Amino acid sequence: MPPLFRPEVQKLGTLTGHRDCVYALAGSPGAPTFYSAGADGFVVGWNIDDPLQDGELIARVENSVYALRYLPERDLLLIGHNFQGLQAIALADKKLVHATALPPFAIFDLAYSARRRRLYAALGDGTLAVLRADDFRVEQLVRVTDKSLRCLALHEERGELAIGSSDALIRVMDADSLAVKQVLTGSTNSVFTAAYTPDSRYLLTAGRDAHLRVWEVDADYREQQAIVAHLFAINHLAFSPDGLLLATCSMDKSVKVWDAETFRLLRVVDKARHAGHGTSVNRLFWSGRQNRLVSCSDDRSLAVWQLTSAK
Repeated sequence: MPPLFRPEVQKLGTLTGHRDCVYALAGSPGAPTFYSAGADGFVVGWNIDDPLQDGELIARVENSVYALRYLPERDLLLIGHNFQGLQAIALADKKLVHATALPPFAIFDLAYSARRRRLYAALGDGTLAVLRADDFRVEQLVRVTDKSLRCLALHEERGELAIGSSDALIRVMDADSLAVKQVLTGSTNSVFTAAYTPDSRYLLTAGRDAHLRVWEVDADYREQQAIVAHLFAINHLAFSPDGLLLATCSMDKSVKVWDAETFRLLRVVDKARHAGHGTSVNRLFWSGRQNRLVSCSDDRSLAVWQLTSAK
């Protein structure tokens, strides 16, 4: 059921400490700690319940980080260390427990399947790396395209992995066999972000063409609609833990909040209205604790936003 209100948005705090652009966010909706990383190689933990508290350095790597994935059931933080590979940090003692070399390219996204005991990594040379979840050893390297793989979305029930790439295509692959089942066309430039809706009915994709595209899963991924959602490239999209709201962020420096069922625009969060970011907004993390949304930016900062119901 869609929300019957336009949520009020309040900025709770600006988190600083990164020395360069912040590209990645990760966490569990129910956990108090979330994580950030970026071009400075710092991986930092923050407290969503106390946005004024300083961050804690979890790890420092040599190169930039575009992809983080937190596995709450194992209390592991997975770091996509560009040009080096995957690192797994045991958060209890901040100890490196696994390090897997991958082809020396950027790692743009990570998707984890607990059901299949697999981790999927999207690489900048067009390769999909498939790792065993138990020890994170490489199981397969599949060359998907000669352009960068930019985003991954996993549909566990259907056993499908959607991959967006810089060739403007979305490939829907069998998550087990890795065979390409469908190729979705319509995007006119790089696809940077993809996610299945909480009810699993739709796949949403967006990217450099600034359109939010809605694909109907049970209708062979027919494109249901394409929404001109931002002025410039859309970098990421994320659903609220309750499934009612959708947020998108963009190179146009804004975060937008949408109704997750009708895809109706509800709020625009930007510098003029809410003292938002001054440069590109790169990633979002939505916490279920008090319905707080986190954004990160090229301006080296993170922002914590409180969303509340307003009739």
